[in-house]
Amino acid sequence: MKVAAPNKQFDRFIARYTPEIGVLARAALARMRTRLPGAIQMVYDNYNALVIGFGPTERASEAIFSIVLYPRWVTLFFLQGAGLPDPHRLLKGKGKVVRHLVLEEAEDLDRPPVEELIAQALARARRPMDGTGPGRMVIKSISPRQRPRRPTR
Repeated sequence: MKVAAPNKQFDRFIARYTPEIGVLARAALARMRTRLPGAIQMVYDNYNALVIGFGPTERASEAIFSIVLYPRWVTLFFLQGAGLPDPHRLLKGKGKVVRHLVLEEAEDLDRPPVEELIAQALARARRPMDGTGPGRMVIKSISPRQRPRRPTR
């Protein structure tokens, strides 16, 4: 059985979401790819959501950010974000490690307070991102059972 190239598989994953979520996700991912050249993009088509982690290696524990698609919204996760200074109180979450913010539009990633959070996360990363190498996408897992990818009304 032939496995599709990662980009083709990824296109199929996103196609299961509403067009609005797909457009927002693709635009947010394009901005992250531009900001993080050389990042390894780890894709997890999980039970609850589609996760695209950005890190310096294929090790999930070294990922710094993730873009996560849910049926009704797209979220930027700061995977080492609990200690980030957040004077604008943008980050949500109360866990010991991760913080997140829901993206209303892809342009949220270009807003100065969000850019500052991203810069701080990169500066504090346990393993720095190498922006010189080629970035690539790796499909890490596909859950056999998944929640619906479109809102149920």
